[in-house]
Amino acid sequence: MNLNKWIFGLQQVLSTVLALLALGLLASHAAFAAGIADTKHNLGSTNTVSGANKFDGTAELCVFCHTPHGADSSAAVPLWNRKMAAPGTYQTYNSLGTSSLDGATAPVGSVSLACLSCHDGTQAMNVMINQPGSGGYNAGGAALAGAWTGANQTAGSIAAGLITNIGKDLKNDHPIGIQYGGGMPNGGAYTAGPIADGALKDPDFKGLSYANLNGQSVWWVETGAAGRQKTDMMLYTRTDSDAVDRSGAVVPGSLAGAQAFVECASCHDPHSTNTTFLRIANTGSAVCLSCHIK
Repeated sequence: MNLNKWIFGLQQVLSTVLALLALGLLASHAAFAAGIADTKHNLGSTNTVSGANKFDGTAELCVFCHTPHGADSSAAVPLWNRKMAAPGTYQTYNSLGTSSLDGATAPVGSVSLACLSCHDGTQAMNVMINQPGSGGYNAGGAALAGAWTGANQTAGSIAAGLITNIGKDLKNDHPIGIQYGGGMPNGGAYTAGPIADGALKDPDFKGLSYANLNGQSVWWVETGAAGRQKTDMMLYTRTDSDAVDRSGAVVPGSLAGAQAFVECASCHDPHSTNTTFLRIANTGSAVCLSCHIK
């Protein structure tokens, strides 16, 4: 075989493979962007969802939550572009004093604090740290110029009275910032490995899957195929040392070590196209029964 022809043929094959890979990556990116674009979490001017809140100040999708530069480094979410309220400004479910609450509750934090930066209704959704374009950075956050349309907002904030305007009184919402399943028996630390059904302090909770990613412990509740998937119920590792008792008072040093916590994004995926952004459809209470043994 002529060597030059063989090399030319190999180059053609490699070029075809690389082209196919590039097309696959572009298709994957387009599908992901299209999923966000077709939900109420696309707040920009390109939104075509009927009745969705829409802002004419930018056609960008991601900027309402994320920025590639100058993000809030205190946020436990990627490159967060919004200012968040102080954790102690929220009232949580534990203050009801219910006897069925086994897990220790930490002050509102982690990814839940980011969700509430829109959903507590206290600031407009176009308030951001780093506005699109040049010269729009403001570490304290500032409102991007433009006008809002949509029945579910008032001056850009989620309208009062809507269930999506959760407010700062969280007593009537599913507990967040709380140990999953009440934590390990006898207050012990979470183990590095899967935790079986019924092995937690509250035996009415399903067990946990575990992985060590980049040196960090990660837990989740399986809902389907083995391995950590976006459709699993995610738990969020927190290392808060203080818990909040049933009266709402902070108890210093009552939590120790990495703990698996339930947060807003345990059940909701903001990039999902599912109804109310649930990680899985709630047919037959599937979301509830993913964690609760009933």
